[in-house]
Amino acid sequence: MTSFDDLLSQVPIGQIAEKLGVDQATATNAVKAALPALLGGLQANANKPEGAASLVDSLEGHGDLVDGGVDIDQVDTKAGAQIVDNVFGEEKNTVISALGNTEGAGGNDLIAKVMPMLAPIVLAFLAKQMGGGGQGGGQASGGAIGDILGNLLGGSSKSGGLGGALGEALAKNAGGALGNVLGGLFGKK
Repeated sequence: MTSFDDLLSQVPIGQIAEKLGVDQATATNAVKAALPALLGGLQANANKPEGAASLVDSLEGHGDLVDGGVDIDQVDTKAGAQIVDNVFGEEKNTVISALGNTEGAGGNDLIAKVMPMLAPIVLAFLAKQMGGGGQGGGQASGGAIGDILGNLLGGSSKSGGLGGALGEALAKNAGGALGNVLGGLFGKK
């Protein structure tokens, strides 16, 4: 079973810190704030049949990025920005603002720069977990991606797990904005 820590170990936090001109602790906090939100958004999309099929199809060709460790200079942040846009839609700025208000996360500007770096790494990691890329987009693959995301978030694909806990924690830390957004994504009010 794949854990959140397995994914986190693939993220080159030192390189991210250097690239963004922040210390390692700030970069770590930003990554730890943004990563569960990305996973939660992907899981919310994967819980819909068309979203799961689209996500599985988008994994095609992404697995190589995590082979032998990620070099942040090899991450396509333009594609990452598109992934973030697709995951959060019109709620993107609300999510970034809420995450930026999380203690130690470095503010909105840092989160806005970190999310597009993380998104391709997350897709590459998911592609590896799915066996190297898209599996045809069928229901079985959609269920598998939901299960993988559920495991990463610390619960089943049907439960909130870390995503539910994240929403509650961020609701306390960020005035409720992200908790409300993620609550909506996870079908909670």
